[in-house]
Order: sequence, then structure tokens, then C-alpha cells
Amino acid sequence: MTDEARNIVDWAFFEKSRTELGPGFIRILTYFKEDGAKSVAQIEQAMRDENTAQLVLPAHTLKGESRQLGAEPLAKIAELIETTARFCVETHRFPDELVPEVVQLRALFNETIELFEKATNPLVQRAPPTTGFGRKVSNQGFGRI
Repeated sequence: MTDEARNIVDWAFFEKSRTELGPGFIRILTYFKEDGAKSVAQIEQAMRDENTAQLVLPAHTLKGESRQLGAEPLAKIAELIETTARFCVETHRFPDELVPEVVQLRALFNETIELFEKATNPLVQRAPPTTGFGRKVSNQGFGRI
């Protein structure tokens, strides 16, 4: 696992949630993928429409669901969007300063989903096991004299 993957998902928390939720975990993960994609799209649309109030609920939803699965970097960006939007609703202004975070949000969400897929889908290719006392197994010598 790369350092970047470790920074995107708290795998200890992810596995703890997986254990605690048991058979319902995959259902929760499916909801996260569906609801998260909708939330990201709603946040992007609210930014295009310059509708500050419409940023709050999808950011709040994404924050909570991300934290439930150990995706803290995603949760932090969603929280920043939510809290900034709430403040801007009260002060009657649009949060232009959130544009970089909203742009980053989709890529981080997609990367998080990809990591979750690799961790939970038995059909996803995983690193091949090494055998032979740590030596890489290869068929390069097959048929050679």
C-alpha cells in the first residue's frame, strides 16, 4: 500500500467499521458511493449556480459518511465547504474562496472510492504473493536450458 493510500484512508478505522458493521458494511459502502457521488455533483452545481445555501447539506452529508468509513481527508474538505458556506449564508456572500477545494473534491472522492474498491472487491487485482523466500517468482526461466 502506498503512502498516499494511507493518507487518504485511515485503514485501521476502515477495518474497525467493517468489523462492527458486519454484513451491512457493503451496503453502507454502496450508499457512500451513490450518495457521495450525488453530494459531490450537488456541491459542484451549487458553485456553478453561486448558490451558497445549496452547498451546506451535501457537504454535511459527505462529511459524515466519509468519517464513518475513515476517509478523513475527504471529510475535512467537506467540513470546510460546509462551515464556510454556513458562515457565508449568515453574512450574505458567496464563498469564492472554496473553488480550489470544490475542484479537489471530485478527484479525492474518486480516489477514495477506488481505494475502497481495491480493499473490498474480491475481483480487483491485488499484488501477487511472493514465494521462494522473498524472491520474485517468474516464468522467465521456463523452457530454457
